[in-house]
Amino acid sequence: MDEFLPLRDVVFNTLRKAILTGELKPGERLMEIHLANRLGVSRTPIREAIRKLELEGLVIMIPRRGAEVAQITEKGLKDVLEVRRALDALCAELACDRITEEEQGRLKEACGAFERATRTKDATIIAKADVKFHDIIIQATGNQRLVQLINNLSEQMYRYRFEYIKDENRHDSLVNEHRIIYQSIVSGDKKRAAETARLHIDNQEKSIIRQIRLEQEQAARKK
Repeated sequence: MDEFLPLRDVVFNTLRKAILTGELKPGERLMEIHLANRLGVSRTPIREAIRKLELEGLVIMIPRRGAEVAQITEKGLKDVLEVRRALDALCAELACDRITEEEQGRLKEACGAFERATRTKDATIIAKADVKFHDIIIQATGNQRLVQLINNLSEQMYRYRFEYIKDENRHDSLVNEHRIIYQSIVSGDKKRAAETARLHIDNQEKSIIRQIRLEQEQAARKK
């Protein structure tokens, strides 16, 4: 744990990360005693962290059950991706004009690194490689307001990113879409770059919705 942060913030960040990465799964109950023992803290910072997570929409309180990790809903997904689709297309267009040679080199390497990451079948490794690829494009815009807007969505996107990365049947398509986005930006083809960026998000939305519905069906069968 980070010794420079107050304990309540460390606990909050730890639980938040566990939810965003899928370590704590949607619908999973957050038992204060269990979490306190697991993290080696008292129940007070756990309770405070859960309250903050509820305000962020990552945790919900269920009568007679207590706190549990919020489900990933189709409405929440569509709201986030609707904004991200427009911003990613804009980033791709701006990067066509503004990306430097050094950034082009890093983007090429990130494109290859993502392809290699998919072969590991490790969702955490793949997600990090995906974030790195898109971050280079975002930074290449040179627009700090745009960077801030996307950063505000990034952690919610991280949760959804884990959902579509679970779909191994989509990995080849993701690799190909990254490659086309990279080639379009380097060649300055704004139209193709923006169209592929939008398609990239559209395909992710379809994949995540399939995952959500599959998990809902599996949960219903268990009841």
